[in-house]
Amino acid sequence: MSVDVRIGSAHISLAQLDERSREIFRRIVENYLATGEPVGSRNISRLIPMTLSPASVRNVMADLEGLGLIYAPHTSAGRLPTELGLRFFVDALLEFGDLAEDERQAIEAQVRAVRGENLDTVLAEASTLLSGLARGAGVVTATKTNLRLKHVEFVQLEPGRALGVLVSEDGQVENRLLALPADLPASALIEATNFLNARIRGKTLGEAKAELEQALTAARAELDELTQKIVSAGLASWSGGDSGERKLIVRGQAKLLEDLKAVQDLERVRLLFDDLETKREVIGLLGKAEEAEGLRIFIGSENKLFSLSGSSTIVAPYRDGSGRIVGVLGVIGPTRLNYARVIPMVDYTAQVVSKVLRG
Repeated sequence: MSVDVRIGSAHISLAQLDERSREIFRRIVENYLATGEPVGSRNISRLIPMTLSPASVRNVMADLEGLGLIYAPHTSAGRLPTELGLRFFVDALLEFGDLAEDERQAIEAQVRAVRGENLDTVLAEASTLLSGLARGAGVVTATKTNLRLKHVEFVQLEPGRALGVLVSEDGQVENRLLALPADLPASALIEATNFLNARIRGKTLGEAKAELEQALTAARAELDELTQKIVSAGLASWSGGDSGERKLIVRGQAKLLEDLKAVQDLERVRLLFDDLETKREVIGLLGKAEEAEGLRIFIGSENKLFSLSGSSTIVAPYRDGSGRIVGVLGVIGPTRLNYARVIPMVDYTAQVVSKVLRG
């Protein structure tokens, strides 16, 4: 078996480890994931299934340290895995657990229980579910431009200002304030509303924008000039840049406080909380996962956003009824997440959400 792992300029191959090196390295990582604590050679010699003295274990640990897989947090301490070590463990040595049938049924039941609600409710439920199961922060991104439209309405608030109300097929409502000519007659709002509603139903914002721009060009002779301005203002407001058309749902940040081992853990969680507050950057990071077909794992400094907090992110894309990727969902937590359990959990939850959206 040949597995090569890289983080930056660091590189390690599975072929560089013999059987006892792999076993000792596995025990160090598993102990870290379970306790967050370093483990010493004496304890390792008791845990491994082969007979090795603490001195022999120390020699192997020195070799693993030389490869950049483990390190000593301070003199005379045991060893912890480095970020390269964690990535190597996940890619080369981790045996993924499969979800039990009752766990699958519980996830499906919890998500399907809100399938009659709007999309935000379904996604929030999935985020809350993952947070509880993985003991981390559950995160979901959604792309508003992929929502199917149902109805639009313009409501005049005062001279020069109107409220544009956009309703999607799943019941979500988007409101935008529009600046309009002060002498706008009520008939122009009604005409603009009718013009849009005759063309947007069942389309995404992107599809509607392309079609409406063509229709607007063809109908200029028939539409009043003020009506054209309303339609154009509505299009510009609802179909802005990509970052403005994404939203982030985060649930369960408090879970990150339940298993702190030291003051430095608290500082890392504080930094992670700060990161999660910068929603635009989080959306940008998770957006990268939308470009992949399957589950993605980011460990520590593999993503710049969470490098200070030393956090891991496990996310998988979900799809709409047309099979298009419309967002990602997953878990953000400490690097000592239970990867073997969380990875299949995130993957299956994404599958369930996709099924619900297809239904």
